[in-house]
Amino acid sequence: MGNQRIAIVRAGANGAAFGADMVRAGLDVTFIDQWPDHVEAMKSTGIQVNMPEGTEITPVRALHMCEVATLQEYFDIIVICVKAYDTRWACELIKPLVSKDGLVVGLQNGMTMDDIASIMGAERTIGAVIEVAAFMSEPGVIGRQTGPSGTWFGVGAYDETTLGREKEIANIIGHAGTVEIRNDIRSAKWMKLIVNASEFLPSSILNLPLADAVKLPGIHDVMKAAGKEAVRTGLALGYNLVPIFGDKRVEENDPDHYASALLDAVLSKWTLPDTKVTTLQDWTKGRRAEVDDINGLVVREQENLGSAAPVNKRLVEIAHQIERGELNPDPSHADLLRSLID
Repeated sequence: MGNQRIAIVRAGANGAAFGADMVRAGLDVTFIDQWPDHVEAMKSTGIQVNMPEGTEITPVRALHMCEVATLQEYFDIIVICVKAYDTRWACELIKPLVSKDGLVVGLQNGMTMDDIASIMGAERTIGAVIEVAAFMSEPGVIGRQTGPSGTWFGVGAYDETTLGREKEIANIIGHAGTVEIRNDIRSAKWMKLIVNASEFLPSSILNLPLADAVKLPGIHDVMKAAGKEAVRTGLALGYNLVPIFGDKRVEENDPDHYASALLDAVLSKWTLPDTKVTTLQDWTKGRRAEVDDINGLVVREQENLGSAAPVNKRLVEIAHQIERGELNPDPSHADLLRSLID
Protein backbone atom coordinates (compact mmCIF):
# COMPACT_ATOMS: atom_id res chain seq x y z
CA MET A 1 0.00 0.00 0.00
CA GLY A 2 2.75 2.47 0.88
CA ASN A 3 4.15 2.45 -2.68
CA GLN A 4 0.86 3.09 -4.44
CA ARG A 5 0.53 6.31 -6.38
CA ILE A 6 -2.87 7.96 -6.03
CA ALA A 7 -4.26 10.78 -8.17
CA ILE A 8 -7.30 12.85 -7.23
CA VAL A 9 -8.86 14.41 -10.31
CA ARG A 10 -10.61 17.60 -9.14
CA ALA A 11 -9.49 18.71 -5.72
CA GLY A 12 -12.67 20.55 -4.78
CA ALA A 13 -14.18 20.51 -1.31
CA ASN A 14 -14.56 16.74 -1.18
CA GLY A 15 -11.50 15.71 -3.18
CA ALA A 16 -9.17 18.05 -1.30
CA ALA A 17 -10.53 17.07 2.13
CA PHE A 18 -10.40 13.33 1.46
CA GLY A 19 -6.98 13.57 -0.15
CA ALA A 20 -5.56 15.59 2.73
CA ASP A 21 -6.61 12.80 5.09
CA MET A 22 -4.78 10.30 2.88
CA VAL A 23 -1.62 12.42 2.78
CA ARG A 24 -1.57 12.73 6.56
CA ALA A 25 -1.84 8.92 6.69
CA GLY A 26 1.38 8.69 4.70
CA LEU A 27 -0.07 7.93 1.24
CA ASP A 28 1.41 9.23 -2.03
CA VAL A 29 -1.30 11.53 -3.41
CA THR A 30 -1.24 13.96 -6.34
CA PHE A 31 -4.01 16.56 -6.52
CA ILE A 32 -5.14 17.67 -9.99
CA ASP A 33 -7.47 20.64 -10.40
CA GLN A 34 -8.56 23.19 -13.01
CA TRP A 35 -8.87 26.31 -10.82
CA PRO A 36 -5.52 28.12 -11.13
CA ASP A 37 -5.79 30.06 -7.87
CA HIS A 38 -6.65 26.93 -5.96
CA VAL A 39 -3.75 25.00 -7.47
CA GLU A 40 -1.33 27.81 -6.59
CA ALA A 41 -2.69 27.97 -3.04
CA MET A 42 -2.23 24.22 -2.61
CA LYS A 43 1.31 24.46 -3.98
CA SER A 44 2.32 27.35 -1.76
CA THR A 45 0.50 26.75 1.53
CA GLY A 46 -1.08 23.30 1.26
CA ILE A 47 -4.71 22.42 1.96
CA GLN A 48 -6.39 23.95 4.98
CA VAL A 49 -9.40 21.98 6.20
CA ASN A 50 -11.56 23.68 8.82
CA MET A 51 -13.66 21.16 10.78
CA PRO A 52 -15.72 21.32 13.96
CA GLU A 53 -12.93 19.32 15.61
CA GLY A 54 -10.28 21.83 14.56
CA THR A 55 -8.15 22.91 11.60
CA GLU A 56 -5.66 20.76 9.68
CA ILE A 57 -3.11 22.24 7.24
CA THR A 58 -1.53 19.63 4.98
CA PRO A 59 1.32 20.22 2.49
CA VAL A 60 0.43 18.49 -0.78
CA ARG A 61 1.58 17.93 -4.34
CA ALA A 62 -0.81 19.83 -6.62
CA LEU A 63 -0.98 20.16 -10.40
CA HIS A 64 -3.10 22.14 -12.79
CA MET A 65 -4.92 20.02 -15.36
CA CYS A 66 -2.76 21.51 -18.10
CA GLU A 67 0.28 20.02 -16.33
CA VAL A 68 -1.06 16.47 -16.61
CA ALA A 69 0.44 16.20 -20.10
CA THR A 70 3.92 16.66 -18.60
CA LEU A 71 3.65 13.67 -16.24
CA GLN A 72 5.80 10.63 -16.95
CA GLU A 73 4.47 8.46 -14.13
CA TYR A 74 1.60 6.03 -13.72
CA PHE A 75 -1.00 6.01 -10.99
CA ASP A 76 -2.32 2.89 -9.26
CA ILE A 77 -5.54 4.46 -8.00
CA ILE A 78 -7.46 7.29 -9.62
CA VAL A 79 -10.10 9.07 -7.53
CA ILE A 80 -12.54 10.98 -9.73
CA CYS A 81 -14.19 13.89 -7.89
CA VAL A 82 -15.42 16.03 -10.78
CA LYS A 83 -19.07 16.93 -11.29
CA ALA A 84 -21.06 14.06 -12.77
CA TYR A 85 -21.36 15.83 -16.13
CA ASP A 86 -17.55 16.15 -16.36
CA THR A 87 -16.85 12.46 -15.76
CA ARG A 88 -16.11 11.34 -19.29
CA TRP A 89 -13.59 14.01 -20.23
CA ALA A 90 -11.88 13.74 -16.84
CA CYS A 91 -11.44 10.01 -17.41
CA GLU A 92 -10.04 10.61 -20.88
CA LEU A 93 -7.61 13.16 -19.42
CA ILE A 94 -6.11 10.76 -16.89
CA LYS A 95 -6.54 7.46 -18.76
CA PRO A 96 -3.02 7.41 -20.26
CA LEU A 97 -1.57 7.58 -16.75
CA VAL A 98 -3.47 4.68 -15.17
CA SER A 99 -1.24 1.71 -14.42
CA LYS A 100 -1.98 -1.63 -16.07
CA ASP A 101 -3.64 -3.01 -12.93
CA GLY A 102 -4.89 0.37 -11.70
CA LEU A 103 -8.31 1.08 -10.24
CA VAL A 104 -10.59 4.06 -10.81
CA VAL A 105 -13.31 5.12 -8.38
CA GLY A 106 -15.75 8.01 -8.65
CA LEU A 107 -16.49 9.73 -5.33
CA GLN A 108 -19.37 11.61 -6.93
CA ASN A 109 -23.08 12.18 -7.00
CA GLY A 110 -25.11 10.56 -9.76
CA MET A 111 -24.82 7.26 -11.58
CA THR A 112 -21.36 7.72 -13.13
CA MET A 113 -20.02 4.15 -13.01
CA ASP A 114 -20.97 3.30 -16.58
CA ASP A 115 -19.27 6.44 -17.90
CA ILE A 116 -16.10 5.55 -16.01
CA ALA A 117 -16.17 1.91 -17.14
CA SER A 118 -16.82 2.85 -20.78
CA ILE A 119 -13.51 4.73 -20.85
CA MET A 120 -11.34 3.02 -18.24
CA GLY A 121 -12.70 -0.50 -18.68
CA ALA A 122 -14.90 -2.51 -16.35
CA GLU A 123 -11.82 -4.30 -15.03
CA ARG A 124 -10.56 -1.01 -13.56
CA THR A 125 -13.84 0.38 -12.22
CA ILE A 126 -15.05 0.50 -8.62
CA GLY A 127 -18.31 2.19 -7.65
CA ALA A 128 -18.80 4.33 -4.58
CA VAL A 129 -21.42 6.23 -2.59
CA ILE A 130 -20.46 9.11 -0.31
CA GLU A 131 -22.10 11.14 2.42
CA VAL A 132 -20.23 14.22 3.63
CA ALA A 133 -20.91 17.94 4.14
CA ALA A 134 -18.17 20.24 2.84
CA PHE A 135 -17.68 23.45 0.89
CA MET A 136 -14.94 25.58 -0.62
CA SER A 137 -15.27 29.35 -1.01
CA GLU A 138 -11.64 30.40 -1.29
CA PRO A 139 -8.53 28.82 -2.82
CA GLY A 140 -6.82 26.23 -0.67
CA VAL A 141 -9.36 26.40 2.14
CA ILE A 142 -12.03 23.74 2.75
CA GLY A 143 -14.92 23.98 5.17
CA ARG A 144 -15.68 20.40 6.17
CA GLN A 145 -18.77 20.27 8.35
CA THR A 146 -18.53 16.52 8.85
CA GLY A 147 -15.02 15.33 9.62
CA PRO A 148 -13.79 11.76 9.10
CA SER A 149 -15.84 10.53 12.06
CA GLY A 150 -19.02 11.81 10.39
CA THR A 151 -18.24 10.81 6.79
CA TRP A 152 -19.53 7.58 5.22
CA PHE A 153 -18.53 5.68 2.08
CA GLY A 154 -19.94 2.61 0.41
CA VAL A 155 -17.76 0.88 -2.20
CA GLY A 156 -18.46 -2.01 -4.53
CA ALA A 157 -17.17 -3.77 -7.64
CA TYR A 158 -18.50 -2.65 -11.00
CA ASP A 159 -18.79 -6.28 -12.09
CA GLU A 160 -17.08 -9.62 -11.52
CA THR A 161 -13.81 -8.35 -13.03
CA THR A 162 -13.13 -6.14 -9.99
CA LEU A 163 -14.87 -8.31 -7.42
CA GLY A 164 -12.54 -8.68 -4.44
CA ARG A 165 -10.57 -5.51 -5.20
CA GLU A 166 -12.96 -3.22 -3.34
CA LYS A 167 -10.71 -3.45 -0.29
CA GLU A 168 -7.95 -1.66 -2.18
CA ILE A 169 -10.18 1.40 -2.41
CA ALA A 170 -11.59 0.95 1.08
CA ASN A 171 -8.08 0.93 2.51
CA ILE A 172 -7.25 4.38 1.16
CA ILE A 173 -10.54 6.22 1.63
CA GLY A 174 -10.91 4.68 5.07
CA HIS A 175 -8.56 7.44 6.25
CA ALA A 176 -11.30 9.96 5.35
CA GLY A 177 -14.33 8.23 6.85
CA THR A 178 -16.14 5.00 7.62
CA VAL A 179 -16.23 2.56 4.68
CA GLU A 180 -18.57 -0.32 3.94
CA ILE A 181 -18.11 -2.78 1.08
CA ARG A 182 -21.41 -3.21 -0.73
CA ASN A 183 -22.46 -6.14 -2.91
CA ASP A 184 -25.09 -4.14 -4.81
CA ILE A 185 -23.33 -0.84 -5.42
CA ARG A 186 -25.66 0.19 -8.24
CA SER A 187 -28.69 0.03 -5.97
CA ALA A 188 -26.78 1.84 -3.23
CA LYS A 189 -25.87 4.62 -5.65
CA TRP A 190 -29.50 4.99 -6.71
CA MET A 191 -30.54 5.18 -3.05
CA LYS A 192 -28.18 8.15 -2.66
CA LEU A 193 -29.59 9.67 -5.83
CA ILE A 194 -33.03 9.49 -4.19
CA VAL A 195 -31.74 11.63 -1.33
CA ASN A 196 -30.11 14.10 -3.70
CA ALA A 197 -33.24 14.32 -5.86
CA SER A 198 -35.23 15.12 -2.73
CA GLU A 199 -33.06 17.83 -1.22
CA PHE A 200 -30.91 19.48 -3.89
CA LEU A 201 -33.32 21.42 -6.06
CA PRO A 202 -36.00 22.48 -3.56
CA SER A 203 -33.50 24.02 -1.15
CA SER A 204 -31.42 25.54 -3.96
CA ILE A 205 -34.41 27.10 -5.72
CA LEU A 206 -35.24 28.72 -2.38
CA ASN A 207 -31.62 29.88 -1.91
CA LEU A 208 -31.65 28.54 1.65
CA PRO A 209 -29.55 26.19 3.76
CA LEU A 210 -31.19 22.79 3.81
CA ALA A 211 -32.26 23.06 7.45
CA ASP A 212 -34.02 26.38 6.79
CA ALA A 213 -35.68 25.23 3.58
CA VAL A 214 -37.24 22.18 5.18
CA LYS A 215 -38.83 24.33 7.89
CA LEU A 216 -40.96 26.25 5.39
CA PRO A 217 -44.56 24.98 5.24
CA GLY A 218 -45.00 22.32 2.59
CA ILE A 219 -41.37 22.13 1.43
CA HIS A 220 -40.65 18.86 3.25
CA ASP A 221 -43.62 17.41 1.37
CA VAL A 222 -42.21 18.64 -1.95
CA MET A 223 -38.89 16.98 -1.14
CA LYS A 224 -40.62 13.73 -0.24
CA ALA A 225 -42.66 13.81 -3.45
CA ALA A 226 -39.49 14.16 -5.56
CA GLY A 227 -37.90 11.31 -3.59
CA LYS A 228 -40.91 9.05 -4.05
CA GLU A 229 -40.72 9.47 -7.81
CA ALA A 230 -37.02 8.60 -7.68
CA VAL A 231 -37.74 5.46 -5.61
CA ARG A 232 -40.41 4.27 -8.01
CA THR A 233 -38.09 4.93 -10.94
CA GLY A 234 -35.28 2.94 -9.37
CA LEU A 235 -37.54 -0.03 -8.66
CA ALA A 236 -38.81 0.05 -12.25
CA LEU A 237 -35.19 -0.03 -13.43
CA GLY A 238 -34.50 -3.12 -11.33
CA TYR A 239 -32.67 -1.53 -8.41
CA ASN A 240 -33.33 -2.76 -4.90
CA LEU A 241 -34.19 -0.88 -1.74
CA VAL A 242 -30.93 -1.26 0.19
CA PRO A 243 -29.66 0.39 3.37
CA ILE A 244 -27.04 3.13 3.08
CA PHE A 245 -25.36 5.59 5.46
CA GLY A 246 -24.24 2.75 7.71
CA ASP A 247 -27.71 1.39 8.41
CA LYS A 248 -27.90 -2.39 8.62
CA ARG A 249 -31.35 -2.89 7.16
CA VAL A 250 -34.10 -1.06 5.33
CA GLU A 251 -36.45 0.28 7.98
CA GLU A 252 -39.30 0.98 5.58
CA ASN A 253 -40.14 -1.63 2.96
CA ASP A 254 -42.85 0.57 1.48
CA PRO A 255 -41.22 2.53 -1.38
CA ASP A 256 -42.95 5.80 -0.52
CA HIS A 257 -42.06 5.52 3.14
CA TYR A 258 -38.48 4.62 2.27
CA ALA A 259 -38.04 7.88 0.35
CA SER A 260 -39.12 9.77 3.46
CA ALA A 261 -36.89 7.67 5.71
CA LEU A 262 -33.81 8.37 3.58
CA LEU A 263 -34.49 12.10 3.49
CA ASP A 264 -35.11 12.26 7.22
CA ALA A 265 -31.89 10.34 7.92
CA VAL A 266 -29.87 12.99 6.09
CA LEU A 267 -31.76 15.84 7.74
CA SER A 268 -31.17 14.41 11.22
CA LYS A 269 -27.63 13.03 10.89
CA TRP A 270 -25.75 15.14 8.35
CA THR A 271 -27.52 18.48 8.10
CA LEU A 272 -26.08 21.31 10.18
CA PRO A 273 -27.81 24.71 10.49
CA ASP A 274 -25.64 26.25 7.75
CA THR A 275 -25.38 23.25 5.39
CA LYS A 276 -25.94 24.31 1.79
CA VAL A 277 -26.35 21.59 -0.80
CA THR A 278 -23.83 21.34 -3.62
CA THR A 279 -26.32 22.65 -6.21
CA LEU A 280 -26.74 25.91 -4.33
CA GLN A 281 -22.98 26.15 -3.85
CA ASP A 282 -22.53 25.82 -7.61
CA TRP A 283 -25.17 28.42 -8.39
CA THR A 284 -23.66 30.85 -5.90
CA LYS A 285 -20.36 30.51 -7.80
CA GLY A 286 -22.11 31.01 -11.14
CA ARG A 287 -21.55 27.38 -12.13
CA ARG A 288 -23.83 24.86 -13.77
CA ALA A 289 -25.05 22.25 -11.28
CA GLU A 290 -25.76 18.52 -11.65
CA VAL A 291 -29.43 19.13 -12.39
CA ASP A 292 -29.60 16.81 -15.39
CA ASP A 293 -27.57 14.09 -13.70
CA ILE A 294 -29.85 13.72 -10.68
CA ASN A 295 -33.44 14.98 -10.96
CA GLY A 296 -33.08 15.11 -14.73
CA LEU A 297 -32.00 11.46 -14.79
CA VAL A 298 -35.16 10.48 -12.91
CA VAL A 299 -37.21 12.31 -15.54
CA ARG A 300 -35.40 10.73 -18.49
CA GLU A 301 -35.56 7.21 -17.08
CA GLN A 302 -39.29 7.54 -16.47
CA GLU A 303 -39.79 8.79 -20.02
CA ASN A 304 -37.80 5.80 -21.31
CA LEU A 305 -40.14 3.59 -19.28
CA GLY A 306 -43.13 5.23 -20.94
CA SER A 307 -44.17 7.09 -17.80
CA ALA A 308 -43.47 10.40 -16.08
CA ALA A 309 -41.98 12.02 -12.98
CA PRO A 310 -43.94 15.30 -12.89
CA VAL A 311 -42.50 16.77 -9.68
CA ASN A 312 -38.92 16.15 -10.76
CA LYS A 313 -39.67 17.41 -14.25
CA ARG A 314 -41.00 20.71 -12.96
CA LEU A 315 -38.08 21.08 -10.53
CA VAL A 316 -35.69 20.59 -13.44
CA GLU A 317 -37.53 23.18 -15.53
CA ILE A 318 -37.32 25.75 -12.72
CA ALA A 319 -33.64 24.93 -12.19
CA HIS A 320 -32.92 25.45 -15.89
CA GLN A 321 -34.67 28.83 -15.71
CA ILE A 322 -32.32 29.78 -12.88
CA GLU A 323 -29.25 28.59 -14.76
CA ARG A 324 -30.34 30.58 -17.84
CA GLY A 325 -30.68 33.71 -15.69
CA GLU A 326 -34.46 33.94 -16.10
CA LEU A 327 -35.07 33.44 -12.36
CA ASN A 328 -33.05 34.07 -9.25
CA PRO A 329 -33.08 31.47 -6.46
CA ASP A 330 -35.09 33.03 -3.65
CA PRO A 331 -37.30 32.04 -0.68
CA SER A 332 -40.21 33.72 -2.47
CA HIS A 333 -40.43 30.62 -4.71
CA ALA A 334 -41.92 28.61 -1.84
CA ASP A 335 -45.45 28.99 -3.24
CA LEU A 336 -44.21 27.88 -6.66
CA LEU A 337 -42.73 24.74 -5.14
CA ARG A 338 -45.80 23.99 -3.06
CA SER A 339 -47.90 24.20 -6.23
CA LEU A 340 -46.05 21.15 -7.56
CA ILE A 341 -47.91 18.89 -5.15
CA ASP A 342 -51.25 20.69 -4.91
